[in-house]
Amino acid sequence: MENFACLYIIRGEPYKAGTIVNLDEDETAIGRLSNQLTPDIAFTNPFISRQHIVIRKEHDKAVLYDKGSRHGTEINGERVKPHRPYPLNNFDIIKLANGMSVLHFSYMFADQTLELEPLSITRQLEIPGLPLTVHWEKRECVVEGQRIPMSEKEYLLIRLLHENANRLVPLEDIKSAVWPERLTGEEGIPDVTLDELNALIYRVRKKYGKDTFLISAVRGSGYVLESEIVSS
Repeated sequence: MENFACLYIIRGEPYKAGTIVNLDEDETAIGRLSNQLTPDIAFTNPFISRQHIVIRKEHDKAVLYDKGSRHGTEINGERVKPHRPYPLNNFDIIKLANGMSVLHFSYMFADQTLELEPLSITRQLEIPGLPLTVHWEKRECVVEGQRIPMSEKEYLLIRLLHENANRLVPLEDIKSAVWPERLTGEEGIPDVTLDELNALIYRVRKKYGKDTFLISAVRGSGYVLESEIVSS
């Protein structure tokens, strides 16, 4: 199973965010480390089951199975049913135990894939904060009771990421949606530099709080929003 696929660990103790694990076996077990069992990818969080999920190679496809975990598994925000096959696709976001551990799946193995850059993914899950609410018609966010108006570019970016929550949004789609007024290049994509896009992401995180919009960037590919937004 050499160079078949890989996982990026976005969040999950004891691993550092951005750790890359190549799926180089026919079966990769993922769960909680214990005296009786050491999974291939072993987390220490008590909410992760000892045998949480397994990823198998089946007919050149990576297939995920939840092993009957106590706190469940999600793929792109959708809860999976235990012991049923779920074929994985590029850029799928896998959450274990309601986000206690978060994994990013890719068929591009680590040597071919640029580093995953977590922008704002380390938060204290055991201390839940007040929900973020976005009033789309008013173009404002309510963060901890404070109303914050969105600029045009902030609105277009946040709306696009929210509509595709928990999925990677390619850079080309972001440029087209956020800068529709720009002249397009030979490939029909607006002429927007990465510096401009990174500056916009920085402004959003600074203005609304770095832990309000949980955005991660896959360098050279796009952005993913881990959404817990309440819309109105």
